[in-house]
This record gives sequence, C-alpha cells and structure tokens, in this order.
Amino acid sequence: MPRPFYVTTPIYYVNDRPHIGHAYTTIAADLLTRFHRMAGREAFFLTGTDEHGTKVAEAAQAAGLSEQAFCDRTVETFVSAWKKLDIEYNYFIRTTSERHKVAVLKLLDAMRSAKTEDGRDVVYSDYYEGLYCTGCEKFLTEKELVDGLCPFHKRPPEKLREKNYFFRLTAFAHRIKERIESGELVILPEERRNEVLGLIDQELPDFSLSRERVKWGIPLSFDRSQVAYVWVDALSNYISGIGYGDDPASFTKWWDEAEVVHLMAKDILKFHCFYWPAMLMAAGIKLPNVMFLHGFFTVDGEKMSKSLGNQIDPNEMVAKFGPDGARYLLLTQYPFGIDGDIQAKRFVTQYNADLANDLGNLVSRVVKMIIADFGGRLPQPDRELQGLEQLMLLAEELPDSAYAHIKHFRITNAIADSINLVRATNKFFNDTTPWLLGKQGEKARQGAILYACCELIRIVSIMLYPVMPRKMREIRAVFGLDDSTLTLDNARQFFNLTPGTPVRLEQSVFPRIDTPFESGKGTAAAEPGTTPTTPSTEGLLDITDFQKADLRVAKVVSAEKVTGATKLLKLQIDLGSETRQIVAGVAEHYPPERITGMKIIVVTNLKPAVIRGIESRGMLLAAKAGSNLVLLTPDGDLSPGAKVS
Repeated sequence: MPRPFYVTTPIYYVNDRPHIGHAYTTIAADLLTRFHRMAGREAFFLTGTDEHGTKVAEAAQAAGLSEQAFCDRTVETFVSAWKKLDIEYNYFIRTTSERHKVAVLKLLDAMRSAKTEDGRDVVYSDYYEGLYCTGCEKFLTEKELVDGLCPFHKRPPEKLREKNYFFRLTAFAHRIKERIESGELVILPEERRNEVLGLIDQELPDFSLSRERVKWGIPLSFDRSQVAYVWVDALSNYISGIGYGDDPASFTKWWDEAEVVHLMAKDILKFHCFYWPAMLMAAGIKLPNVMFLHGFFTVDGEKMSKSLGNQIDPNEMVAKFGPDGARYLLLTQYPFGIDGDIQAKRFVTQYNADLANDLGNLVSRVVKMIIADFGGRLPQPDRELQGLEQLMLLAEELPDSAYAHIKHFRITNAIADSINLVRATNKFFNDTTPWLLGKQGEKARQGAILYACCELIRIVSIMLYPVMPRKMREIRAVFGLDDSTLTLDNARQFFNLTPGTPVRLEQSVFPRIDTPFESGKGTAAAEPGTTPTTPSTEGLLDITDFQKADLRVAKVVSAEKVTGATKLLKLQIDLGSETRQIVAGVAEHYPPERITGMKIIVVTNLKPAVIRGIESRGMLLAAKAGSNLVLLTPDGDLSPGAKVS
C-alpha cells in the first residue's frame, strides 16, 4: 500500500473575505487530494482560518463586535465559498478552537523543554526592541524596508520594546540547511529552494515566540502575561488539525507515516521554510516532506488589490461559470508554481472554447447521434476500427502521464493532457464523419465510431474529475456510471463500457455563455467589518424595467412529453386572443394529464426560443424549494388573457 498523502493550505486571515488568491491554493489542494485518491492512496486535506492577532482585533473593533463574534461571522464566508467551489476538505481548523489551543500549548511546552546542541535553552526570555508591521504580523529589519516602509503594506512599521520569549533560531540554521541539501526537506520550485538557502546564509536572528502587548491570542501555559506570537500559533495548525494535541493515532498516521505537503504562496516562505522546520526540530517532530510555494498573480496585467477594485470574489465566478468552470479557469491561466496573469477578460472566451465547444459539444454530438440512430443504446465496438489505434494509445498513456505531472505538482500540464485528448477525439469524430455513415447504411462502422468516442469521453471524465467533479459526474451519468469506477486503474482500460447500455442527455453539460464576466456586480459578500452607509442598488430592477414584462393568465389546452427529454413538456396554451406553444421543464412534477386544463401565469413577451428543435413562445412561472416545484396559478377564476400586474 502506498503511504498516505497529507496536504495543507495556509490558513487564511479572517480580517478579509475570500478572494481568488485564497481560492487558487485551496482548489489546487483539493485537486491533488482527489487525484491521489484516484490512484489508490489515502489522503487528508486540511484548510482553515487564522483568527488571532492584532489585525483581527482591530477589524473586530471597527465592526463593533467582540473578537470571537467577528471571527465566527467571517469564518462563514470562507466555509460558504469553499462549499460553492465543491472544495472537499477533511478538516477545517480554526485557531480559536479548543483543539488547536491544546496543540499549541503542547508544542510550546515541548520547545521550552528543548536544548540546543551546545546545551542552551531553545526558548529564552529577553527584551525586544525593533520594528513591527501589524499588517504582516511580523517583526522587520531595516534591510527589509523600502523607503522606510513595509514592502507589502506600504506603511511605516511600529517601533516596539517589550519583554518576549524568543526561539533560538540560529542554533538550527545549519541543520535545516543539511535537510534541504540532502533532499529530506524538498522545497519547490527550485528558485524558492535557492531563496531559502540564501536566507539561511544571511544568519537570520532569533525570533519571538510570544507577545506581551497583544491580548487576542493564546496565553502561554508558563506565563499568562504573554500570548503566542501569531505565526507560532498559525503554523501549529498543520499538526493540531490531525491530532497532535488529542489523537496520537491520527497524528502518527497523517504526519509520521504520511507524505506531508504544505501548499502556499511565496510571500510566507521564511516562516514555513525556516521558522517551522526549526520549531519542529526543537519539539522532536519530523519535518514535512514538501513545501510548494506557488507564485503571485496579476489580474488582467495589474496587481490584485482592494484599491484597484480587482480582487475577484470566487462567489462571482461560481455565479457566472458554475463551480467547475470557476475551478477550471483559475487552474489553467498559467503554469502552476510560477508568477502569472489571471486574464479575467478572457474567462468567457476560454470557457466557451475549452468547455462549451470542445468538451460539452463533443458529448452532445455523440450522445444525440446514439439517441437518434441507435435508439439511445450504446452501439457495438470494433476493436479493429481503422484510425482508432493511435487515439487508444494516447488515451491509455494519459492516466500515468497525468499522474506523473500531479506527483511533481505540474497541475496545469495534467489538465492540458486531458483537454488534448478531448480535442483529439473531436478530430477523430469529424474525420470519420459518422453522420454520413449512418445515411450511407454503414451502421456497424458508425456505431463503432460512436462507441469509441464514448469510451474516450469516459476516460476524460475520470481524468478531469479532480478539476471539475460535478460536471464529470454529470457526464458519467450519461452512461449510467457511478463513483465506484473513478480510479486511474479504470481510466487505463479501453472497451470498458457495455454495449446496449442506455445513454441519456437531458441538457448541455456546458452551456455557452454569451455575456462578459464583470467582477464586482453584486454577487460578492459584504466586506467584513463594514456597514454600507446607503443601500446597494446593484442588481435591482427599476420599476420601468419590471413593467416591460407582460404577464398573463393562460389555460393549458394540451400537453405532451418532448421525445428524448425527461423534464420537458410541450404545451399548447390559450391566451384568450390566441393559442401559443411553449416548452417547459416541469414534466417531473406535472405529468401531461395533471397540467392539462390548469390555469397558469405566463411571460408572453419573451423572444421566441428553440428548445430541442421545438419553438417556444413564452415562459411559465414556477417556484422551487429544494426538490419541490410548484406552478404559479391565479387565486380566482380569471379568464385566459387576464393581465397580471
């Protein structure tokens, strides 16, 4: 059995709402977890929130809330965002939880009991006098300032003098360097590894383990006048969330016996690659296996910032593209690990090209032809089908090549390989012209081509599942497949689908999007700690816009199911002055015999639409709660054509 896989994201400060920077790392961790599970590995995925420190206390005060109440409120924005993005973490750690506090105190006590190689205390008390940036929650040296300002927050740090407990970092520098150079501690990409080695050679000073002036934090067990320094508190989450303080068996499995991978952005390199290994060494705990530090990104060529208004809320992306589209777009902008540009202006173009046209259209064309020409059942394969051999080879190589990319954190490459198979399948479909073969009476060859395309789609549905879990399940449902075959072993097999299997496709997997993506149009949550001075009108209709809708009472004259669609009904409705035809997706709730004769409310002045080849002139109104759908009907015996206002 392969050893377990344990992956973490940084825990995110609760003084800010989620943005795509947070989402980027979290989606990547979710993808890695799902991929390793498909390969047969047990995997554990930890994320959470960092809730202590001066920044949080100040934000809570500005919001008029206690620190805990502020944290409780803001944490929900992260939980909600990750749920919308189909992030499936195993545990969400909060640094205000009792479980975390127990682990932090245990770690601090272990470090306080430790000795250096020359017999000195690892933890000692002293006074600190220097510069502190509240925004970074860290002490700075003069060398780190730019024109006297913090390089990240563009403001002068505060001068502090206080009594703290210190960690003797200098005693561990050479040992950390040995672990990195030997490969025991892997730091990726290579330039980040070199950066850490350069830091070690600079002989960084000892760092503070505690703060005397800060009150919102975890008090030390050995000195209640001090609280744990926020970075010591935060870094401890990686072990507190898997049982360091309360579940030894779990901790052994997911830390001592697992491959431990920390994902983060490169701005927190010093704390993770230098401070954290030293703390673990002092406490007698093994080091993580891999630190992967991805780059920064710009948005449409500009640095992401509140002042520029280009911080994209992941909720906005989900509202526009769905969770799968949002995940795909964020992970495919540029190679994972390097600095890059998020091209939000091209989101719609890329979504339509890669997902709607290439993948979604492939599924629709293949399945619709099977429904039309083979009675909706999977046709027979032909193992000697001309032109298939090269495509099969490409498909059979994909699981191992993609997983090799994943094991080396080449996430973008793994996704690209799968999309390339989609494009190769489209070319095969177009080159073999199965629609013409059917007309020419070559049904066996036509069926074999369609079967081969279904097999390729099935393999793609496995390989892209870690990227787009919900949509890949939709595609698999077309062939009646469940999660039991979501494995790399299953993706390595060809001719796996059973001929004669019913296929069904109720709607396009990836509908085209024809309107541009505009960030900040009302779908984002309110900024934590702020109260709008005036009500927002974003997304609201003017009364004149509402009056444009012509709502009328209509009577359903007749109803019949649309062939090949389980949800659609074709209705003939009486509007008093005329009879019209509309198509409505209510068949699962209102069978033809029930809806016939009912009076309903209809929007009559919509542009005509063609649905499944049937013209629809209008739209009925319904309300839905969960799985329950109810048609809106007039409260009284009104004649067809009566205006609703």
